[in-house]
Amino acid sequence: MTANDIQKLLEDGRRLPLVEDFYTIQGEGYHAGKPAYFIRLGGCDVGCRWCDAKATWNARLYPPTPIAEIVERAASHPAQAIVITGGEPTLYPLEPLTASLKEKGLEIFIETSGTNPLSGYIDWVCLSPKRQQPPLAEVLRRADELKVIIETEEDIAWAEENAAQVSAACRLYLQPEWSRYEAITPTLVEYAKAHPQWNISIQSHKFMHIP
Repeated sequence: MTANDIQKLLEDGRRLPLVEDFYTIQGEGYHAGKPAYFIRLGGCDVGCRWCDAKATWNARLYPPTPIAEIVERAASHPAQAIVITGGEPTLYPLEPLTASLKEKGLEIFIETSGTNPLSGYIDWVCLSPKRQQPPLAEVLRRADELKVIIETEEDIAWAEENAAQVSAACRLYLQPEWSRYEAITPTLVEYAKAHPQWNISIQSHKFMHIP
């Protein structure tokens, strides 16, 4: 099946390969602790070895779901915040989904590695760049939040490379890779203390044992 075949199945964004959608608490970054409705899409063009959502990588595993169904469920919950994540959600045209969410008065956040252009109506861009496939310059400029996953000390230099390309208003976060949390966190704490433009993000949802 070609990329064009997949786009035909998705009807130019009126259907999307939905992995799951659920109501929870945002666990990471600037909006940590905020109730939000998550929409997780299948398909990824990056493929990090430490990814905790590898089951999302193959979009063909997830049948195209009408966006009307997704929006109806999202709008039925008290929270006004929507997080579109993946996989890599920018693989798909998001105008139809985000326009429908906006009609419901919902605020839209996206979590992306920045490998593809942004589309649709997005209020907040959380950019989490990956070294093996660097983000587009246009996404770096648009980022409201830069959240870099740190596995080793060498990743800090990569974080700084990206921080040099975002806007002055972009919030900066270093996040320990979960399997290396205990080993790398002390290094990140000391680095942030010496470079206070950086904040530390932790995966608090994993400590709370929630999705």
